[in-house]
Amino acid sequence: MSKALTTLLFSCILFSLSVSSYAQTCNSYTFSNKVYALCQDLPVLNAFLHYTYNSSANTLDVAYRVTGATASNWIAWAINPSGQIMAGSQALVAYQNSSGVQAFTSAVTSSGIATPSGSTLSFGVSNLNATFVNNEMIISATLALTSGMTTVNQVWQVGPVSGNNLQSHDTSSSADNMRSVGTLNLLDGTITSGGGAGSKLRRENVHGVLNAVSWGTLMPLGVIIARYLKVFKSADPAWFYLHIACQTSAYVVGVAGWATGMKLGSETSLHNYPHRNIGITLFCLGTLQVFALLLRPKKDHKYRLYWNIYHHSIGYTVIILSIVNVFKGLDLLDPEKKWKKIYTAILIFLGFNAAMLEAFTWYIVIKRKKTGSDKYPSHENGANGTNGYGARAQQGV
Repeated sequence: MSKALTTLLFSCILFSLSVSSYAQTCNSYTFSNKVYALCQDLPVLNAFLHYTYNSSANTLDVAYRVTGATASNWIAWAINPSGQIMAGSQALVAYQNSSGVQAFTSAVTSSGIATPSGSTLSFGVSNLNATFVNNEMIISATLALTSGMTTVNQVWQVGPVSGNNLQSHDTSSSADNMRSVGTLNLLDGTITSGGGAGSKLRRENVHGVLNAVSWGTLMPLGVIIARYLKVFKSADPAWFYLHIACQTSAYVVGVAGWATGMKLGSETSLHNYPHRNIGITLFCLGTLQVFALLLRPKKDHKYRLYWNIYHHSIGYTVIILSIVNVFKGLDLLDPEKKWKKIYTAILIFLGFNAAMLEAFTWYIVIKRKKTGSDKYPSHENGANGTNGYGARAQQGV
């Protein structure tokens, strides 16, 4: 019994030692030539931050440490003045090549980190150094911060290296690399982390879905309803109200998507100007279409022809720009390929049905012209829209 108890106690001691070796904290680590006032166990990527902030000199001595690193890893710690994302950040980067451990600075763009760029950052950097010993990579430096810069957005990363080229880290939504962001209060050492990039990614996805559904799907569907259903006698005046409901819903959802995009753009200094400018143009043209509804003259009004030209030209312009911008947005978000395929399939479905309806409705219009049955008395809806029974020219299509 005594022997069994001794064995059990010895096993417990070995287990606790093994656990403590893996549950390393920053407080248990000492540097051979430096003492840092504060440290933080960063929540993901086996990373630790050690630093000393000198408020009177506005300097920050910092050491970013990653355990379990290999020679095929790069590491980076950065301050981002514009938000809790990697793009736009001012980074300290280290990796190992055939010449040894390399350390450099990089102003990170949406394309990632250049190798090695040695970019000039928005703050001064001195004493830049990196080491790689026992699967532990460390990069350290002294930063000259702007006066009053006591809380910063920090980003930390670990990624793969191929040859001398730094490869992109894992960008899937569940990856730790997408949660390696937060704020750091240099005065009291408090941090928030883990939600910034994930939250931004969710908002980007919401922005994409709203715009794909509104501008990219409902708007074309509303045009198809107005152009083709009005030809069928039984669809009058239902087509008109379906068209208004579809386009109004598209506009409301589209404005929500546009506002989300503008908010996302305000959180970063980096912009995709073509995508943003097309989005602003769509919002303006969509608003003009709302005014077209309010200013619509009666069918027999002398300005009705000009209104038709105005309404239709803006409508088709919106459709073309919407589809172009949805694809631009998909390229920016870079989701799984299936989403672009799904949206492409939706467009093919709408286009196929539009082509079939175009042929069928022209057949009906021509047949009615030949039989003289295209002349029907005006209905009350004729004052609000186009009478559904006339030829294309009378419909303003």
